[in-house]
Amino acid sequence: MTADQNENTTPRIQGIGSTRLESAVEGLIFAADEAITPLILAQTFAEATGEDAPSVGEIEDVIARLNLHYQRTDRAFKIEKWGAGYRFATLASVSPFIKALFVTDRQRKLSRTLMESLAILSYKQPASRAELEFIRGVDCDYALRKLLEYGLIDVVGRSESVGRPLLYGTTQRFLELFGLLSIADLPNLRELESILDDPAFQKEKARMLMTSTAQLPLNVDGTGRNEDHVGEGLETDEESQDG
Repeated sequence: MTADQNENTTPRIQGIGSTRLESAVEGLIFAADEAITPLILAQTFAEATGEDAPSVGEIEDVIARLNLHYQRTDRAFKIEKWGAGYRFATLASVSPFIKALFVTDRQRKLSRTLMESLAILSYKQPASRAELEFIRGVDCDYALRKLLEYGLIDVVGRSESVGRPLLYGTTQRFLELFGLLSIADLPNLRELESILDDPAFQKEKARMLMTSTAQLPLNVDGTGRNEDHVGEGLETDEESQDG
């Protein structure tokens, strides 16, 4: 029996027609990194099959049938309208299980040296690696790589100085983590001096030094996936590479 013959004899899924269009729409939405519009779904189907592109209405009907099938078979997900497109999303009813899996005591941690580098960049930005190393007095390659990996900083340009080194700045994720609307919300020098002289701050500083790290919450997106977390030994590993 050939592959085509085998495909033709495959039973149709109860409650949903096993057409190429339905399979294509489901597969494309599943594989897409971002929400995908009905128009792109239709154009991609036409390009792959050589057939006429289905209408937007046909695509939306297919999505409705897929969601009906997921509902009837008690799936934990559905195809959700997301802006102008569609993407897979888990149901709200399963959120406690997802939270139990990802939101645990396993959290990212920023060591004091990473926090120091991040603080300098937040005020000095845009800044080059050489400028950061001049202020800190140590090699900052590891710190920059880790902060880039965490999405807290990004490359924002190149300096006009000799060699045109990369310039780094903080990201939107940095603002969200520290509860800032913009960089302008960072305390100025006078405010910092007032904070540093506050006895309550000194008490909190002592407590932070005892714990030695700052925690970053895990990032769980609408699909229920999360980014890799960093193990408990981050500070020891870093300080062996970044003074």
